[in-house]
Amino acid sequence: MSDPAKTTVTGGEALVAALAAHGVDVVFGIPGTHNLPIYAHLRGHGIRHFSPRHEQGAGYAADGYARVSGRPGVCLTTTGPGALNAITAAAQAYSDSVPVLFIAPGMPLAHPGHGNGFLHEVKDQTAAMAAVVAHAHRVTGVPEIPAAVAQAFAAMRSGRPRPAYLEIPLDLLDQRAEVTPVAPLPVPAAPPGPERLDRAARVLAGAARPGVIAGGGCRGAAGELRRLAEALGAPVITTANGKGTLPEDHPLSLGAGIHHPSVRDFIAECDAVVAVGTELAPSDLWNGPLRFTGPLVRIDIDPHQAVVNALPDVSVIGDAAAALAGLLDRHGGSPAPDAAARAARWRARIREDARREGGPWLPILEAMAAALGRDGVVAGDSTMAAYYGALSNLPAYGPAAFLYPTGLGTLGYGLPAAIGAKLARPGVRVVALHGDGGVMFTVAELAAAAQAGLALPVVVVDNGGYGEIRREMLERGDTPLAVDLGHPDFPGLARSLGCHGVTIEDPERLTAELEEAFRADRPTLLHVREPEGGAG
Repeated sequence: MSDPAKTTVTGGEALVAALAAHGVDVVFGIPGTHNLPIYAHLRGHGIRHFSPRHEQGAGYAADGYARVSGRPGVCLTTTGPGALNAITAAAQAYSDSVPVLFIAPGMPLAHPGHGNGFLHEVKDQTAAMAAVVAHAHRVTGVPEIPAAVAQAFAAMRSGRPRPAYLEIPLDLLDQRAEVTPVAPLPVPAAPPGPERLDRAARVLAGAARPGVIAGGGCRGAAGELRRLAEALGAPVITTANGKGTLPEDHPLSLGAGIHHPSVRDFIAECDAVVAVGTELAPSDLWNGPLRFTGPLVRIDIDPHQAVVNALPDVSVIGDAAAALAGLLDRHGGSPAPDAAARAARWRARIREDARREGGPWLPILEAMAAALGRDGVVAGDSTMAAYYGALSNLPAYGPAAFLYPTGLGTLGYGLPAAIGAKLARPGVRVVALHGDGGVMFTVAELAAAAQAGLALPVVVVDNGGYGEIRREMLERGDTPLAVDLGHPDFPGLARSLGCHGVTIEDPERLTAELEEAFRADRPTLLHVREPEGGAG
């Protein structure tokens, strides 16, 4: 007797149906010879397709979508060069713990092990992708596809969220077979151990000067973070990926950026520190590890991470929201009477560091802040205007309000990530912030955003090249080489790609131009030249 749940479909339709069953509503990708049997079924299953101009842009857009929506993004490529073009985006998603599912066809099942010159042939495509994602799987039959999709989504939702890769041999995509749908797999929560919570609560009960470091792993625990900070009277400093988890106008917020000298002093002054959802990574700290003079409590869903970069006195392994709520339940004390004054004192010192570091970009950032309001999202590239400027000087009021490629530090992230964010939350104001060097990595995505009619401002801060690398060469005593790129006509380039293009002569005009860009029928590139003698 046949199973009524089974249907006879092609491998391509089995894949698309499984994606739809897991709530996928948009896929970022480029069609190619070998993935057409997948594309044939996207419309039929109600999945929107966004067409970037390069697979790396597809991966970054899926990353931005995932960060803002809280759901996995999906990047679909073809074999060989398509998959490999997306590999940097996969590595970026891995380093910043972002759930993105990368999907590509692979060589046929019976393909010779040493190759035969097949179109788009790669020596070992699965191994190449497996090297940079957390979960990689190549299916071997059409009936396996629904389970493989369910397993990939379960992997991305279990423990630390990281990207996954699914490869389907291209000869399976048009092959028909009986398939049984597989519903999304239940993923058990990771409750923290009560004994560890008890120990952590005892540490915090004895603290007169507590502090909190919140990372990207705390983005889903914004309410719990705020309530615990208020109960402890603990000032909160965030990493780049944690920026906005505690609104930056909250009395206990010290803002973002744990690399500042005053943050080091603040942490050394604390007699207990809670670090939640953060690697305490060199890519956030820049100037070496922090010095903890009191007990360190680390909360992390990843047990391996809990002992990397700083050994805790108490490690609490589990979901950040559950762990923070558990600590709050166990806290019976009152915040120190000088908590607000203490936070204000440290906030002023850290703000001074931030404004000194971000000085050349402050007029631009103040203009952006005025236009973004409280709900806006900034997708920053790995550019001086972002890591020296926006990270600590552009206020954020909610989780995932600042998208930034922290760990891998890739160039070209901002524009496509902003596209993904805008598709995830179309009613929110989204801005891409780029330097003139990095924007050229993915500038073709302006054409993709124009075709989609996205009202997306793209601010390009132009210092004539790779300013940070120029600075580092000069610090070494080297004569700068290969870092001066001239000043292309960025507004003209934007117009040639179907966008509006505007030159901003005075940063004070930027707010008004951003307001107009948010009302536009397509993206607007806003070109801002740094003053001579600025950041370089």
